[in-house]
Amino acid sequence: MKKSASRGNKVGLKEIAAEAKVSIATVSRVLNGNNRVDPAIQMAVLEAAAKFDLDLLQRNKAKSLAFLLSNRIMLHPFHSRILSGAEGYCAAQGWDIVFLSFNYPLNARWDQLHLPKILERRDVIRAVIVAGTNSGSLIELLEHEAVPYVALGNNIFNLPSLSKGDLVFSDETRGGSDMTRYLIGLGHRDIWFVGNTRLPWFARCFAGYGQAMDDAGLSSQHLSVDSEDDAEVGYIATKSLIARGERVTAIFAGNDATAHGVYKALRDCGLRIPDDISVAGCDDTVGEWLYPGLTTIREFPEHLGKQMGELILSRIAKPGLEFRQITVPTELIKRESCQPLAVSGNPLTENVLQVD
Repeated sequence: MKKSASRGNKVGLKEIAAEAKVSIATVSRVLNGNNRVDPAIQMAVLEAAAKFDLDLLQRNKAKSLAFLLSNRIMLHPFHSRILSGAEGYCAAQGWDIVFLSFNYPLNARWDQLHLPKILERRDVIRAVIVAGTNSGSLIELLEHEAVPYVALGNNIFNLPSLSKGDLVFSDETRGGSDMTRYLIGLGHRDIWFVGNTRLPWFARCFAGYGQAMDDAGLSSQHLSVDSEDDAEVGYIATKSLIARGERVTAIFAGNDATAHGVYKALRDCGLRIPDDISVAGCDDTVGEWLYPGLTTIREFPEHLGKQMGELILSRIAKPGLEFRQITVPTELIKRESCQPLAVSGNPLTENVLQVD
């Protein structure tokens, strides 16, 4: 039976400490959001408080999280929507989000990095939502500093074995497979993947493309350009394919910005979309603005943000929870940039884009 704080006896730190079999100082540290308290001890204190019908987290004045956007512009079309989803969910739960822009070298070791100063104020910022482009070094640093976090897993280089954080993924690999099978279903066999496969989000999409091509008994064909300007990647790769005379009937770009570069290159070469070459993208950030409308893989950044918000608030409430990974599915969006390949073959690809 629960003990009640309404019996006329005011419950304080002493009573909670006795129930949890810890010191009053430990209860105070938990109450003040100190993340250096062992999760098992935190849970014991919270459970002891619950026996007195108290919620220590509600008593804690700090109800703020940090949204840490690393190595990306503030108004990035994808990550800004993740922020929107996270902020909307957390605000509904009575929590504030502080936006932090954080740039650091991705090849630095964890002990060479320095977190923004506000993250040292555990009485102000309780946990971190990590988005943008990150390295495993940042994850190691957060764990070393005992900062609770949830991270977008798709965009982490050299992800370490996790022990203290939750991850949310968008299923770009399955999306890449779905798109490739769709193009194959339209009769395309000479499907090229373009993107900077050195980057993890391109690599995941490429993995799905490669699996679908293998399943269909077709050879994977890709051209990777080592640039972080996505539109430039699409433009250079496409111009290179055409200059080399490669046989190609469809181009699958690793994201919509890359597809935009593909569009420009094809038009510069006097080729029509989709009459001469079909084009597909991934992430649905700018696809509906292009002409013709881009067939693409819709991801759900607002939902990714909401999931991240849910995970981190539940982690704060129950520090002893097992660490979780959630994968959010994608959706194939069919627009006008792809069409079935003519049974007789595409004369343009037969004569212009093929080397004898």
